[in-house]
Amino acid sequence: MRAAAVLALCCAAALPLSAADRITGAPFATRSEVYAPHAMAATSHPLATQIALEVMRGGGSAMDAAIAANAALGLMEPTGNGIGGDLFAIVWDPKTRRLHGYNGSGRSPRALTLAEFRRRGLEDVPPHGPLPVTVPGTVDAWFALHERFGRRAMADNLAPAIRYAREGHPVHETIAYYWNRSVPVLSKWPGFAEQFTIDGRAPRTGETWKNPNLANTLSMIAEGGRDAFYKGDIARTIDAYFKANDGFLSYEDLAAHQGEWVEPVSTNYRGYDVWELPPNGQGIAALQILNLLEPYDLAGYGFGSPEHVHLFVEAKKLAFADRARWYADPDFHPAPVARLISKEYAAERGELISMDRALREAQPGTPRQLDEGDTIYLTTADADGMMVSLIQSNYRGMGSGMAPPGLGFIFQDRGEQFVLREDHPNGYAPGKRPFHTIIPAFVTKEGEPWLSYGVMGGAMQPQGHVQILLNLIDFGMNLQEAGDAPRIQHDGSTDPAGQALAMSDGGEVDLESGFPYETVRALMGKGHSVRFAHGPYGGYQAIMANPHGGWIGASESRKDGHAGGY
Repeated sequence: MRAAAVLALCCAAALPLSAADRITGAPFATRSEVYAPHAMAATSHPLATQIALEVMRGGGSAMDAAIAANAALGLMEPTGNGIGGDLFAIVWDPKTRRLHGYNGSGRSPRALTLAEFRRRGLEDVPPHGPLPVTVPGTVDAWFALHERFGRRAMADNLAPAIRYAREGHPVHETIAYYWNRSVPVLSKWPGFAEQFTIDGRAPRTGETWKNPNLANTLSMIAEGGRDAFYKGDIARTIDAYFKANDGFLSYEDLAAHQGEWVEPVSTNYRGYDVWELPPNGQGIAALQILNLLEPYDLAGYGFGSPEHVHLFVEAKKLAFADRARWYADPDFHPAPVARLISKEYAAERGELISMDRALREAQPGTPRQLDEGDTIYLTTADADGMMVSLIQSNYRGMGSGMAPPGLGFIFQDRGEQFVLREDHPNGYAPGKRPFHTIIPAFVTKEGEPWLSYGVMGGAMQPQGHVQILLNLIDFGMNLQEAGDAPRIQHDGSTDPAGQALAMSDGGEVDLESGFPYETVRALMGKGHSVRFAHGPYGGYQAIMANPHGGWIGASESRKDGHAGGY
């Protein structure tokens, strides 16, 4: 199957690290960087990238473009996102010359209690069906972001997605591959097969897909605003659907939803300020890893060296131990964020790293308070200098499988990330936001915007954020090379969702093909368990400010999309 081969691009094609681009002689890249003088968009679907560019050509801002592309991706890539999911964003505003963050994550149903899970004999929140469903925050986030940073009417921003939903579009191959995997799992849930299959099967590569129900829903939102979704007929349909299908999400839960503006937090890595959003997301894990790695001469060790991979994995283990202990809804369990991302704390924790042996266990630190499915990531930049870093997801696969009749979208299953224990930071409670894996990122240098980027893929996301920056800053790669370089994923750390035992065996190191066997052998000698894995390495998009003016774009070779500009 050709799609499977595409998914395993770096996994299956053994490209030694010495491989060089035949034109430039630089480290291997699947394509050149994209340069444009006025505007840039990078998404995981070619049509969504075109939509974003059309919006900006028509006078829309980077935020208008991001919303339009995101709406289109909910139609075109339902394997990764949709209006049944949550959204996070970081925005560089050239007027205020500062970053703004938005946490668009929803809360658990107020009528669903921990006692109800216990009554059903459940030890974990199930991955599908009505129980993992939380309030979707995407539509609220669109309108909050648009109110502050948009220039065009929301109806104009949603029009391209509505048009493609009615007229149809050809399904791309990576999306078709994942869609086909989801259909057997989710077709048991009411509304899914009727609205997301063709005669009970997934659409095939190149086959035209229409979703008139989603077109109608987006039209109602375009006309009635966010309240059409959270307080109107859409909300009433959702309420009735869950009442009829053993669910708990209610009209009252939807009507009460409100996302929030948050302040991004940062650390400085070799002169670059790296920005993430604070918990309930996992973004600060990237900052913790960078702090742990900064004392080491990674450039001297070289990309793909045993030292590079070993130090990255060890730093990840330490950061993820804190992730399991501290990252949760701050309204219920505040984390000592300032301490966790401080250089002093990194120095203390860094003493646990040995150059010779891999950590088998990694306990969380005890910082004193100072006085990770499936996702899309996109980024846009306009002629005025606004940059948007946006990530949106239904979580696992295509979500919960719960698809209310006539609405054309699937609800997220983000609630699976809750732990069914009262004494856990991420323990389930009514009206609580679960731990979130989706994280946008941004980098400034000397107060100027430098890079808007993200890497999709559950627990891979903070690992990917770090690796992109190491590739750019330490190893001198360009924006496309930094994404195409073979990636590392460490698996097996203690999970914030409580769905895995505490790490006691060092976990597993997944390496894409391209790392020398000498590195693999050296890692094994340090006690690492190295394995071969297809596909868990995430998906990347990025836009960088061109020092000569305009923008530089790059996109993920492991996905269907591309970067484009004008």
